[in-house]
Amino acid sequence: MSTHSPKNLEIAQLDGITGGAFSAPTSGERSARVRVWLTGNPDAELLQAVFKELSVKDKGAARWIKDRLDEARRTKGQEQLIAEWALRAQALLEAGKINMADAMAWQRDAAKAGAPLSKEPLAALKLQLAERVRGIEDLQYQTQVQREAAVLLAQRIEILSTKPWQEAQAAAAGLHADVAHWQDQAFALQGNGSWPSVDLKFVGMLDAALRQLGLVSEAFDAAVQLAVDAALDPAAPLPPVPVWADALRAARGEAVAPKPIKAPVDPQLRTQALEVTQAALSKLEAEIAEGHGKASAGAANALRQSLKEFGKLIDGRLEARAQAALAAAGELEGWQRWRADQLREELVTKAEALLQRPEGQTIGGRKMQELLRGLREQWKLTDQGGVPNHSLWKRFDHACNEAHKVVELWLEKIKADAAENRAQRLALLAEVDAWADANRTALDADWKGFQRILMQFGDRWRNAGHLGEKAFAELQPLWKTAIARAAAPLEAVQEENLALRRAMVDEAQVLGAAPELRIDAVKSLQQRWQRLAQGVPLDRRLEQKLWDAFRRPIDEAFNRKTAEREQAQAQLGARDRAVIEVSKALQLANASNDAQRIRQAMADLDAALRGQLQARADEQAASAQLLEAAALTTPVQAPGHDADALPTLVPELLSNAVPPADAHTVLPDAAESGTEPLQVTLEAQDATSSVPAVETAPAEAPAKPLVRPVVVARRGDDRPGQQREAAPAAGTRRAGERGGPGARDGARSGAPRGPGSRSDGPGEGRGFGRGSEDRRGGRFDSPESAPPRLGDAAFRAQREALEGAEQVLKRMAVQAHGEVVVQLLAAWEQRDPEAIPAAQALGSKQAAGARAQWRTVLAAGVSGQPQAAEEALLRLEMAAEVPTPAEFVDARRTFQLKLLTRRNDPAPAQTWAQDAATVFASSHEPGHARRLQAAFKVLLRR
Repeated sequence: MSTHSPKNLEIAQLDGITGGAFSAPTSGERSARVRVWLTGNPDAELLQAVFKELSVKDKGAARWIKDRLDEARRTKGQEQLIAEWALRAQALLEAGKINMADAMAWQRDAAKAGAPLSKEPLAALKLQLAERVRGIEDLQYQTQVQREAAVLLAQRIEILSTKPWQEAQAAAAGLHADVAHWQDQAFALQGNGSWPSVDLKFVGMLDAALRQLGLVSEAFDAAVQLAVDAALDPAAPLPPVPVWADALRAARGEAVAPKPIKAPVDPQLRTQALEVTQAALSKLEAEIAEGHGKASAGAANALRQSLKEFGKLIDGRLEARAQAALAAAGELEGWQRWRADQLREELVTKAEALLQRPEGQTIGGRKMQELLRGLREQWKLTDQGGVPNHSLWKRFDHACNEAHKVVELWLEKIKADAAENRAQRLALLAEVDAWADANRTALDADWKGFQRILMQFGDRWRNAGHLGEKAFAELQPLWKTAIARAAAPLEAVQEENLALRRAMVDEAQVLGAAPELRIDAVKSLQQRWQRLAQGVPLDRRLEQKLWDAFRRPIDEAFNRKTAEREQAQAQLGARDRAVIEVSKALQLANASNDAQRIRQAMADLDAALRGQLQARADEQAASAQLLEAAALTTPVQAPGHDADALPTLVPELLSNAVPPADAHTVLPDAAESGTEPLQVTLEAQDATSSVPAVETAPAEAPAKPLVRPVVVARRGDDRPGQQREAAPAAGTRRAGERGGPGARDGARSGAPRGPGSRSDGPGEGRGFGRGSEDRRGGRFDSPESAPPRLGDAAFRAQREALEGAEQVLKRMAVQAHGEVVVQLLAAWEQRDPEAIPAAQALGSKQAAGARAQWRTVLAAGVSGQPQAAEEALLRLEMAAEVPTPAEFVDARRTFQLKLLTRRNDPAPAQTWAQDAATVFASSHEPGHARRLQAAFKVLLRR
């Protein structure tokens, strides 16, 4: 065999592996060779490779391989199912308390899932679960038997109370042994390992039997003891048993009320009673010996009836035999009879509940029919497994018959509705035929209205009511023929419209593939498409597919144009590259969690956004040129000036120099200046490049005032590739600007502010760095003096970096605040004044001022009173407005009432630092520490 993977084997190699299955001349020979090859049990991967190649040539021969693959797949699936259901069964068996419903449902659910229950280990687990369930059912059955036995023992005690007390005393020892044996059996049942899984009603049943039999046995023993004492001592009280009391009175010689004389029993009647009772007893004993549960129930009922009629005419020996036989019959019936009666009572309750439903809650006829059918089927199954109960059957049958009246009314209504629905559908068919004859085309070419009418016909047919299967099968073909005839004109127009649209799809592909996109042709084509779409309706899915095919080539052409424009914009300027580099530096600073580094990086980013990083170098070069020019003019003597008047020449030089873009030149009016010297101030962007003011002599002629250009805040277009509007002429105002006409109206109208508004800043909007106003509110002299607009990449980079920096700084502030609180509490616990954080770290002014006091208190050791510390904690919680623990709520209310009487005392919010010192003076307690920590979290932030 080749060492290559089966996936890479050639057909010749596979033919050699399969024994010539590929080279066999006929299909029969190929199948035979495949069967022979399969006897060697090849692996699944090789089977898949052979099947892939052979299925192309001969599917009949490949079928054998496919069957083997399917079998392997089923085997694998069965192994997974076996493992899954085995785990579930193990969980049920290992549980201390098992639910019988879950155990019994395991086999059903496993069979539904397809698990092979006949295979190991599921077969063994199924037997174990069955044994576990059988054991629980046996416990429940034995519980019922024990209950019946307790009843029989109580009956024995009652019978002994009717016999002489000497006989009762003689039988007391045997009775005690039977009661003790019964109790041992009951305790053994309770000690069984499966007892926790027994239903709670059986547990209560056994507990009640234990208590009842114990009370009856104790009462019997007490009565026997009283009878014995009364027989020995004439002054002793008599027992509460009437028969025993009368016998003891007679033994003492006391008067006893005469008993009524019973009429003599007819010997023939006694003989008849003995014969009837003996016959019933013999039949019951025979059924018990045969083990017939259902037949023994009838024989037991016959014996009970004979005991009711002739119980006073038979002797005690026959009665004892009858009671023993009845007990054995009860044990034989056991669980089946009790469970059958219980199920019957549940069915009777359900049947009667159908008639006693609350007002407003009704059951439909079909549902009532299904419920009644299900209840009667369940009753039949119950009668098959137990003795019939005629009294319950009468109640059940009566309830079902009364509930069936609803079904009868529903059936009559169904018949009437079916006849009415049939007539309605026939009338609708006639209406559709008449409409089809009268409308062979759409009125006013309104094919949408034509289709709407057809859809209304379809809705009326669907809502025409229910029909039986036979009637519906008869009318449905007639409806399809009629509606197809009516829709024929619309279908013809739709075919024509569909052909036109497909032609337009081809035309759109030609336009999209053109090297230059013609917008006018695209708009014209789209308008033609809209006219076709509005004129004739098509199926929504088909229309959507056609629209996608029509739109795709045009969208691709526009995408190519957009890509070219974006590629042209991708060439970043110097300012954009600077912003991106500084944004990356800010991202690295955010990752370092260094607040100082982050703030420095934010300042650098702000400078880059304003163009100051590049402007600083230009400004420094300009300043150096100005100083160099001033130095060169030092030896020059101007007319009317001496060498010491050099400062007067500087303003002239400065006036001739070109100021920076963001400099402001202030020249006061000559009329206002009077004789004051003329002062010129040059303000640069950077403080290092500013030139100090220079005073000159008064000018002979009044200086001409400098006219400042009007700065207009405009809303820019943030979309890439859009050109900015031309700036308005100097001295003009737009409507709505301050001081101009319409200013008040513009302010009221709430027009959106431009990129130079106050809210603009780094990360606030795309207008930052692109409008005519910077973040600090300063205005540029003209829109041309503002920094150029940022590109998309630079804008997004600076926005993400700034947002990340704000989040990191906020998180570090919260973390630092928590660390300060923890350090304060640790300093208190350790009584270490050096562990108190610095005043700057505390943040609050009151905390910083009280820091020295806190250090003194901690250094002095524990000196405060517990009561003072409690009051200080209450004041701290009031100052911080945090909740007080539940156990101190009353103390806080009392303290608040006390504060109302101290009108001149400062509020807790003003003295919380001193209150904290009071707490620090006391000893450290965990409860106080938690309350102090909650207060410090709020107070140290203020």
